[in-house]
Formats: sequence, C-alpha cells, structure tokens
Amino acid sequence: MNYRDLYLAAHKAMARAYCPYSHFQVGAALLTEDGTVFTGVNVENASYGASICAERTACVKAVSEGYDKYRALAVCSSSGSASMCGICRQFLAEFGTDLDVITGDDADHLTIRKLSELLPDSFSL
Repeated sequence: MNYRDLYLAAHKAMARAYCPYSHFQVGAALLTEDGTVFTGVNVENASYGASICAERTACVKAVSEGYDKYRALAVCSSSGSASMCGICRQFLAEFGTDLDVITGDDADHLTIRKLSELLPDSFSL
C-alpha cells in the first residue's frame, strides 16, 4: 500500500470518530510489516482523561490481533494536518521508532517523518 492510500484510509475512518465535546475528528491508519492496515478514530469521554486518540486506537486494535511490527502510520483530522500528541508518540515508540508518520492537509500534500524525529529521546526500560 502506498502512503497516499494509507492516508485515504485514515481519512475514511475519521468519519467514525466520536467527538461530541471537541468536535475535532481524527482518523489514523496503521500499516503493519505484512501490509495489513488497522484504522482507528478518536473516542472522547465526558471524563477527558478516559478519551483515546485515533493513533492509539489503531495500535491497540493491531496488538489485539497479534501485530506488533509496523511500517507506517497516517494521521488526518477534520482541521487539516494534525500531529500526534506526546502520549501517542511514546505509545508507538514502544514498538519501534523507525515508523514513518504521514500527515498532511490532504492526500496530495503529505509530510512523512520518522517517529524518531518526532520523539528523539523516547523513554524505554
């Protein structure tokens, strides 16, 4: 799968976001090493701390299906380009920092950066 298609998968998923408080829809699509794609959306809660980001939703779905090696993650939002929060960066770093992170205002204007660039000193045990 090319990165444009991965971004479009994230964009399609974004429509299913549950965000009654912020009205900020986010979609993510996570590409595994074998080409399987897991999508995720942000899911808000009245207790904001219980909310989960789209990126972590996609990753949790992948892990729950036995996948823990990833090539790329595309992220999009209802407000154009969106960067991952720090919690999501650290969460994904658990599985490797060589991940390509794709963002952009639309599928024709993408930016690709390594997770290691976005989180240069990730925490590890």
